[in-house]
Amino acid sequence: MMNLSTSKSFYVCSFLVLFYPFVVTATFKSRYKNYTFPALIAFGDSVLDTGNNNYIETILKSDFKPYGKDFIGGEATGRFSNGKIPSDFFAEYFGIKELVPPYLNPNLTTEELLTGVSFASAGSGYDPLTIELASVLSTEDQLEMFKDYIAKLKEIVGENRTTEIIKNSLLIISMGSNDISGTYYTSPFRKDEYDIENYTTMLISASSNFVEELYQLGARRMGVFSLPPIGCLPLQRTVKGGIDRDCVEIVNEGALIFNSKLSSSLVDLGKKHPDSRLVYLENYKETHEIISNHTHYGFENEDAACCGIANIELGPLCSSFTLKVCANTSEYVFWDSYHPTERAYKIIVKQVLDNKIDEFL
Repeated sequence: MMNLSTSKSFYVCSFLVLFYPFVVTATFKSRYKNYTFPALIAFGDSVLDTGNNNYIETILKSDFKPYGKDFIGGEATGRFSNGKIPSDFFAEYFGIKELVPPYLNPNLTTEELLTGVSFASAGSGYDPLTIELASVLSTEDQLEMFKDYIAKLKEIVGENRTTEIIKNSLLIISMGSNDISGTYYTSPFRKDEYDIENYTTMLISASSNFVEELYQLGARRMGVFSLPPIGCLPLQRTVKGGIDRDCVEIVNEGALIFNSKLSSSLVDLGKKHPDSRLVYLENYKETHEIISNHTHYGFENEDAACCGIANIELGPLCSSFTLKVCANTSEYVFWDSYHPTERAYKIIVKQVLDNKIDEFL
């Protein structure tokens, strides 16, 4: 694992990814009862990391209060939110299990392995420099862990059953926000090498290779999240949004360029592998809508973080030493300066799944 240098540590707090989850109501659950997946397997960044960073040497952790403020038992598990995150909700919606454990947890049970784990690492990305800056798990690391996971399944249920589990399981991927919002637009290390068109092309090439490798390992049903409007995150507004803390449109434009190329790449891969179901999970529109019309959804604050007062707090800056934690997280769209509250996740994710679930079949 690479160590952070002093000159780069300033940029680390820009590397946690934003994301959005999923609403669990009786009606919503019933709609998905006929969709059967043996396991839920997650890759990527903090959107889907249920605690892997707890077990590696990085400062990008959230296994301390006030993280987990509204989680079961108020436990801070390493999830970057006040409660559950999308990987958990996916598994719950489809009746797989309530929570998805991190693969690096040394105490995983046989049942947990059989029903899916998360390989995601908060702060991760497709750009190798993103990994170096944050000292987290790369796509290569996550693929190696996935291979190790497959070997463990074979020991438990044999090769044929393992092949069926991987083939029929739902794999979800969230990556790219840290590359664009952090490595490209916040740090000084990439802009001299690339314009945004070339940089996003490089990222999409890495994304396509990652999906291709998962396919070669037996995966057939994969959902890949688009980027949200990362220019509207509290941290971006504070650092680059001016006195009015507006959304930073140049950063949002970078996300949209990435999203357009990601969608096209998945179509191309789907044509190459007609037995696969590669689904583009659009969440830019949904997230932008909830931010723009937050009062319609019952939120009182859409541009500040529940945790902290400077709107740059995340990871180690959102801790027991934080000067402010809001009393009612349900009033806030954002928990910390990069990640939504559980309630915001639920609203947005419902829309994402409603629009895309049939494409996995």
